[in-house]
Amino acid sequence: MARRIAWLPGDGIGPEVLSAARLVLDRLGFDAEYIHGDIGWECWRREGDPLPPRTIDLLKTVDAAMFGAITSKPAGQAERELDAPLRGKGLAYRSPIVRLRQMFDLYICLRPCTAYPGNPMNYKEGIDLVIFRENTEDLYAGVEFHPAPTALSAVLSDLSLSFSPYKHLRPDQYAVSCKINTRAGSERIARAAFDFARARGRKKVTIVHKANVVRASDGLFLETAREVAAAYPEILVEDANVDAAAMWLLKNPLNYDVLLAPNLYGDILSDICAQMVGGLGFGCSGNIGDRLAVFEPTHGSAPKYAGQNKVNPIAAILAAKMMLDHLGEPEMAKRLESAVARVIREGKVRTYDMGGSHTTTEMARAIAGKV
Repeated sequence: MARRIAWLPGDGIGPEVLSAARLVLDRLGFDAEYIHGDIGWECWRREGDPLPPRTIDLLKTVDAAMFGAITSKPAGQAERELDAPLRGKGLAYRSPIVRLRQMFDLYICLRPCTAYPGNPMNYKEGIDLVIFRENTEDLYAGVEFHPAPTALSAVLSDLSLSFSPYKHLRPDQYAVSCKINTRAGSERIARAAFDFARARGRKKVTIVHKANVVRASDGLFLETAREVAAAYPEILVEDANVDAAAMWLLKNPLNYDVLLAPNLYGDILSDICAQMVGGLGFGCSGNIGDRLAVFEPTHGSAPKYAGQNKVNPIAAILAAKMMLDHLGEPEMAKRLESAVARVIREGKVRTYDMGGSHTTTEMARAIAGKV
């Protein structure tokens, strides 16, 4: 039976890299029905909603989704680019991918970072990291205030800190973003990371935090992850402050295996790790929940390159590999990744970011030819 896949190209280079991924999936013979879904900047501009209800309804009916890229702009510019009848109605742009993560409870952000041999952009050979980033909580929870509500301002003013700067500030003179980590949210992302490590023969999980300073929220995350780790005695467990982890990743990346982190730290570290294996042209990601998973390249929409058939599609193609794994197609996933690795190793086809001049389509065809 054909799989139902929501196809969400978005804008900028999103349609081009997803077309490249589709070319490879078709060559593999993956049996799927691809259903287009509207998402991104044009939906915002014309409808005032970058994630329209029809796309939400579609995502309730599919086995998985592939997402390309979307453009995001500051609030003022977003307002100005709305079609005239929509301006001045209090509409506010919010990232549709962040909304998707929360709406469908896609609590796992899985980001593998592999240095494929022969990639001229590798920081070091042999890097093979996997990042488990909690995907719905932390500073991305979306609980923010500016100006601060009167009740919250009063609480901050009453803090027993003699040096509190809030005592003398009006509510409109500061903003508040709430960092919310729950025990349940911390437990399930930790369990996902340790289950993955056990199933894939990974030897070590490093818990990333800043509990020495952010004692309440990061302390809860670290404490909960440690409790989960006790059920996996065969796996080495370490923890590291996020700043130290960033430093040591650059110095000794081969010392790391699986990284487990709250939302913000995982976001930052995953881009550092992606750069060490060639840049965002190689960065793929899965947003995974219990009922839906959305796979994507981690790069942005790169509007200056849109329509030029120039950018590296490998991140999107590797995201398709992740989707195949998730859907129980390990042989297809293995063939796809092997094809990517062979093209990189041979070095005959390289896009501009790899020092070459081949097009998006030429790279996709080269990979399809190896499957």
